[in-house]
Amino acid sequence: MLNITNDRIQEFSKVEDKVWDTYTPLKGDYDQMVSQSQTMKSELNNLITERGWQPNNTGSTAGAIHRAWIDVKNSFSGDKAEATLENVVYGEEAAINAYQDALDSGDLCPESSRVVSDQLHHEVIIQ
Repeated sequence: MLNITNDRIQEFSKVEDKVWDTYTPLKGDYDQMVSQSQTMKSELNNLITERGWQPNNTGSTAGAIHRAWIDVKNSFSGDKAEATLENVVYGEEAAINAYQDALDSGDLCPESSRVVSDQLHHEVIIQ
């Protein structure tokens, strides 16, 4: 789950400030999503370190491929702001699916399941 959260944070960093010139009303929602992602990362890091493991601050391979695709797609897009926001929505949908898959797997301990479930709930509300 941590790599999915890292993917989200890295993807959010790709949203350029010029997007907000066109989509000013969305800036508050975006800022909330960035802040929530940082909180989620901190919660996951705590779970990992409590179990004696070292958190990994990298994203997933799929996330890296998606960010590269965003760069390519945006280089050919007429409306870079709209294309960027569409990619954020796609990434958020992928994150929701990954969280649900983790919960459905049954591989999480009870505490991890609670945290992931709470984070999934926040994801769905923000959507």
